[in-house]
Amino acid sequence: MTTSHSRTGVASACAVALTFSGLVATGILAAQPAAAADPAGYQNIRINEVTSSNNDTVELYNTGSTAVSISGWKMSDGGFSPQAFSPSSTTIPAGGFVTFNSPKGLGDADKLVIYTSDGTVVDRVDWATGGAKPAIARCGGDGTGAWVTTTTAATFGAPNASGCPSSTPVASRVRINEVTSNGTDTVELYNGGTSAVSIASWKYVDGDTTHAPVSISSSSPSATSIPAGGYLTFDSALGLGDNDSVFLLDGNGNTIDSVTWATDGAKPSDERCANGTGWFRTSTTATPGAANSCSGTGGGGQTGHLLGGGGALTSGCTPEAPSGTGSTPAGTLAWPGGLDVTIADNVCAFTTSTGPEGRDLSGLAFDPANPSVLWAAKNKNWLFKLVKSNGKWIPDPSWSATGKQIRFAGGTGQPDSEGLTVGGNGHIYVTSERDNTNNTAPKDTIMEFDPAATGSTLTPIHQWDMTSQFPQLDTGSKDDANLGFEGVGYVPDSWLTANGWIDPLTGAPYNPANYPLHGSGLYFAGLEWDGTLHVYGLNSDGTFTTFGTIATGKTSVMDVTYDAGTQRIIATCDNTCGETHTFLKVNTAGAIVPDVTYTNPAVMPVDNLEGFALAPPSTCLNGFREAVWSDDGIYGFGTGTTSYGHSLYSGTFPC
Repeated sequence: MTTSHSRTGVASACAVALTFSGLVATGILAAQPAAAADPAGYQNIRINEVTSSNNDTVELYNTGSTAVSISGWKMSDGGFSPQAFSPSSTTIPAGGFVTFNSPKGLGDADKLVIYTSDGTVVDRVDWATGGAKPAIARCGGDGTGAWVTTTTAATFGAPNASGCPSSTPVASRVRINEVTSNGTDTVELYNGGTSAVSIASWKYVDGDTTHAPVSISSSSPSATSIPAGGYLTFDSALGLGDNDSVFLLDGNGNTIDSVTWATDGAKPSDERCANGTGWFRTSTTATPGAANSCSGTGGGGQTGHLLGGGGALTSGCTPEAPSGTGSTPAGTLAWPGGLDVTIADNVCAFTTSTGPEGRDLSGLAFDPANPSVLWAAKNKNWLFKLVKSNGKWIPDPSWSATGKQIRFAGGTGQPDSEGLTVGGNGHIYVTSERDNTNNTAPKDTIMEFDPAATGSTLTPIHQWDMTSQFPQLDTGSKDDANLGFEGVGYVPDSWLTANGWIDPLTGAPYNPANYPLHGSGLYFAGLEWDGTLHVYGLNSDGTFTTFGTIATGKTSVMDVTYDAGTQRIIATCDNTCGETHTFLKVNTAGAIVPDVTYTNPAVMPVDNLEGFALAPPSTCLNGFREAVWSDDGIYGFGTGTTSYGHSLYSGTFPC
């Protein structure tokens, strides 16, 4: 481990392009594999302008940073009977507009509801008699501003500013500011204006279209006005759940504001950041009746939510704080996959006899032959075969419900198991940087295990010891000894030859036949000490061939994987390097070099996230597949948060 190193519902479609030098992979995002809600963020799509004359036109606006497909979406009016519509385009680009004519007709004192293809409410607006003539539009920001009746002609397909009044009505400065759905189901309103606003006749309703709006004044606690710059809180009489919404209506039924969230998105709370004006984000601390803490996981539709979690820490399961946080390398790009991330394991799921605290899950690797299996290494000499159950990765009970302990050759010691990969023969190759029974001395080894072997303890078929290559780690310090092989990735010969890799031992194109005992690929071990990759041919007679060192451009490496989807080797670094993943290619000179580096999704904690794995391309669904991270310290966002006591996170990445 590295402690010594000083909004919501089912996903919509999102077109993205993932660009490498000489490679462009494009795809369309649909439901996230780990059952995480809304990886692209359909909550980015907002009703922006409506008219109940001039062919009953509706305008939708994409507030997000990626395009969104609205194919198959529906709408309804006050009758709440969804019906398909024909938009000007089935894809809304980032910051773009799409219009359509309502197939149901829109009248006075009516409403408009937009649904995804599976019937989940995306957005809603209500208006009073004549309220949508010539049009109602969001003013003060497309997709985010308050609803007002325009004073000039409608501006469909263009920004709303020219159709907004010179000053926003006082009532429209009241915004939903914070929401919880954790049993108290509290709604907080904030008045950003300079005078008090009467809300005696105002109502609210949730995302269930069968529910009738409820008067705020009849809710508890009862209130009839909000002072200038003040707050009003009340408990929802309708209850608020996962994948839900709150819509705020004035006395005439006009929509004042709304918010929608995903699974656990309003736990502990969803709040605007900045207070009263900003995007909604999940917060680690609810602050009803006071300024928002903005202490959470990232902003609403623009940066996603951390979803799921919960559970109680078991006795002895004590998370630790992250250590060794450093800066993000220059030129790093934003995460190209889905913005939402799901907690993907049960709380304290990895307690063992040598690590009862339940933390220290490190290396990860999907099984290429069976992508429903995820292999995981725990520092304190344990392997886990994980399978999906109700959207979470759990130990496969048919292999071992509590993991299997591993030993060094001869059945001795406790390998400080950090990285693992699946070889071309289907065996599991595990790196160790120390023997935990003698943790001041390095023991940089790669061990080969047969996952079909019986018993609760596994011993290696082969073991290759490279300790002597790293004298800088052998200082008598347990901290230095802990900076050895942190990750390993199997890279097939076919990729190396197809891309023209120059064998550093011969100076000629790599020819696997020159190394008859090495199998079908080479092993790239990541050194935490300096972020280099060390390339080995692991021979069946127990010897090994060293092919040299590759610079990743990172100060440390915590995991290594070869990804067939992007045709790249990936070197992962945790908070030591700003939570980043560097993709490496073979350049025109035949050398393996860094190509592009990505950060984690913004909602991820800044922790010792030491493991990273991408599901094989065979799992792709409309252009995306699962990405999984492991947390070596399971600290998450700290005590009381949904991420506390968990080790695995799941998101999406382009195919």
